[in-house]
Amino acid sequence: SGGHVDELCALIENGLGLERAHMGMFTELAILYCKYRPEQIMDHLKLYWSRINIPKVIRACESAHLWPELVFLYVHYDEFDNAAQTIIAHSADAWEHASFKDIIVKVSNVELYYKALRFYLNEQPLLLNDLLHVMMPRVDHTRVVSMFLKSDNIPLIKKYLVAAQTTNNKSVNEAYNDLLIEEEDFVGLRNSIDNHDNFDGIGLAQRLEKHELLEFRRIAAHLYNQAKRWRQSLNLSKKDKLYKDAMTTARVSGSAEIAEDLLRYFVESGNSACFSACLFTCYDLVRSDVVMELSWRHGLANEAMPYFINLMREYQTKVDHLATEVSELKLKVEKSGGPMPAANAGPNQLLGPAGVNGRLLLGHSGSPAPQPANGTPPMFTPGLGSAHGSTPSMGGL
Repeated sequence: SGGHVDELCALIENGLGLERAHMGMFTELAILYCKYRPEQIMDHLKLYWSRINIPKVIRACESAHLWPELVFLYVHYDEFDNAAQTIIAHSADAWEHASFKDIIVKVSNVELYYKALRFYLNEQPLLLNDLLHVMMPRVDHTRVVSMFLKSDNIPLIKKYLVAAQTTNNKSVNEAYNDLLIEEEDFVGLRNSIDNHDNFDGIGLAQRLEKHELLEFRRIAAHLYNQAKRWRQSLNLSKKDKLYKDAMTTARVSGSAEIAEDLLRYFVESGNSACFSACLFTCYDLVRSDVVMELSWRHGLANEAMPYFINLMREYQTKVDHLATEVSELKLKVEKSGGPMPAANAGPNQLLGPAGVNGRLLLGHSGSPAPQPANGTPPMFTPGLGSAHGSTPSMGGL
């Protein structure tokens, strides 16, 4: 305390410009600044950090409680873990958001990531998303979500959750979906469900089917569709009178039974307009005989007529197509010079490969039908009289 510090510092400063100045001069001057001129130490370190004995100056800065200077030395000595811990421990003097982001991504101890998150949660909660953005490739998303769930601070990291959904992590998806439900953002929830499928869909559907808002109940029906629980989805849609959704579900299911059950529901409820709309939506699934019976028994011929017109048009198109194919086949055979196939050369297509009761009733083209050996007229051909192929008895007459 009684020494000539100013003169000593001036002497060493004058020697720094020498061509062969020793490292010890820069180091000892830094230590003197730490003890007696702390306002000059940072400028000295920025100019000569590469020419000082950093560990020795680190101890001097730590003794003098010069935390920003200590962080600076740790960073240039590649001690990023110690730099991050120093900033967290002495944030009032050493913390700066931009520099901390640069340091935290270089630490080797992963536990410091979560310590930094707790530090920001307590002292800088509005900057959490920015910090998480630079840490995203290195942190465990499940652990981060669990940490903020326990402290009930999930809304603070909403932007992080949106960005982390690209990983399709289950914990992230479920936390974000819960947040959207709490915010009653059904549009965002529907997009999240459609784009990120790694979550408990059935559990979420069971929660949403009792929600007070209609749009969330629609999402529940949509989730049941994704899980192929068609009946549960239909029951929800019918309960809320969302008939368009019900028809879409029936069509997506690909089940004729489900589509026809929905038709019967519309008939029983007296909703003829939806009956007609369902015929259009589920056209490829419903059977024509079922539609015909329902329309006949309940007086819905007018509502079913568009369906039948379209059905007849479809059949006519198929018949025309078959006729065209047959004509083309005949032309090919004629050009090749081969014999035309006989019209009845093969088994009869209506009576089966062996006709009735094992007999072929139709002969080849141009030849008469064979007569039975016992002289029985053709109309009483054995096999037509009974199921067992015997001629019916005439004794009773």
